[in-house]
Amino acid sequence: MKKLIVAIAGVAMMMLGTQLSAQSKYGADSAECLKYLSYYNEYFKSKSYDDALPNWREAYRLCPPQASQNLLINGTTLMRRLISQNARNAEYRKALIDTLMTLHNLRAEYYPANKVVALNNKAVDLSNYVKDDNEYLFKEYEAIIAANQEKAKASTFLFDLNAAVALYQEGKLDAEQVINIYQRNIELEDKTAAANEAEQEQKANIRTDIESIFISSKVASCENLLELFTPRFEAAPEDLQLATNIVRMMGLTEGCTDNDLFLKAATTMYRLDPSYTSAYGLFRLNSSRGNTADAIKYMTEAIESPESDAKTDAQYSYELAAFCYKSGQSARALEYARAALEGDPSLAGKANFLMGTIWSTASCGGDEISRRAPYWVAVDYFNRARNADESLAEEAARMISQCARYYPQTAEAFMYDLTDGQSYTVTCGAMRATTTVRTQK
Repeated sequence: MKKLIVAIAGVAMMMLGTQLSAQSKYGADSAECLKYLSYYNEYFKSKSYDDALPNWREAYRLCPPQASQNLLINGTTLMRRLISQNARNAEYRKALIDTLMTLHNLRAEYYPANKVVALNNKAVDLSNYVKDDNEYLFKEYEAIIAANQEKAKASTFLFDLNAAVALYQEGKLDAEQVINIYQRNIELEDKTAAANEAEQEQKANIRTDIESIFISSKVASCENLLELFTPRFEAAPEDLQLATNIVRMMGLTEGCTDNDLFLKAATTMYRLDPSYTSAYGLFRLNSSRGNTADAIKYMTEAIESPESDAKTDAQYSYELAAFCYKSGQSARALEYARAALEGDPSLAGKANFLMGTIWSTASCGGDEISRRAPYWVAVDYFNRARNADESLAEEAARMISQCARYYPQTAEAFMYDLTDGQSYTVTCGAMRATTTVRTQK
């Protein structure tokens, strides 16, 4: 210990000798400031924090903030240790927390190049040490976000919204204020940068937590959102950011997508910033509302988008085929089902089963054979479906058995010069297929 004290004194004298010309930086009593800076720093470097603390306090008392940024940074380490050590002394703990926050503020003020870091560190310390004071937390987080904007730590947006929701539940903020805070925080969080994959994953988790807090708060009822956003959208129907916010907010609120505002906002969003995913979303919206032509239009655009991959296009084609079939457009349904099969062989079972279903329910005119021939085509597809997908085997076999009941009698087929196994081309409206003749045994 003696050697350490001598070393400290030596360093202090050296610093004193070289810094006499810079008294303004070290305050009115620069010699004492430099001495205690040296004392505490030597103890701190050797991790003798208990010995460093009284010397740090003297340096903090004597030195102006611009004397040393490390005085402020190291002070936060010492304060955090003291806060943990005095968890049961509420009054002293509060004073220590106040000092910790002051250190962050001083660093932000006197070292502007590190202001963002200082305020981000402050946000983390606020969340760790300040409890049950939502007004104070909200005020501090809001100030940090106002200063740092998208450079704020992503977690700050979560902490801020949590405090806002608490104030809403206490009756100190209204629903519109919280909704606006949520929107702003989500927009800024989207812009925050992730330095690596781990940070990107953390960002995604925080985004999920922000949305979960907002949903569980019940701040945004569908009625609230409609009341808030309808006049805004009517005033600015071409505002992409507004449309995006409406779609996001209503999409998060249970039962709030089946309304005209959501559909209009989603349509604006797609028109101004088209993507295959938003086109697909509009297909889902319009199909659920019975807007058949619009639904087909948007799904076709999604499939034709260069952004989507072959597997996605195939899945979309299958969904569109099923929708067209339910909408009474059988020929078009067959077209998209074939596209699904060609685009992704793993859909062979589902696509063939759907084509079999289409043919099995087709209503075709003409003679007796023409009316029954579609069942032959249906069975061809059902056979392919059960061969391609074991999970469909039982249902396909049931459908095959059902279709076989409608095969013509052997004598009936003979009247048309047809025998079992003979090739036969079926034409039914815009649908056409080549199959083989089958008769009831």
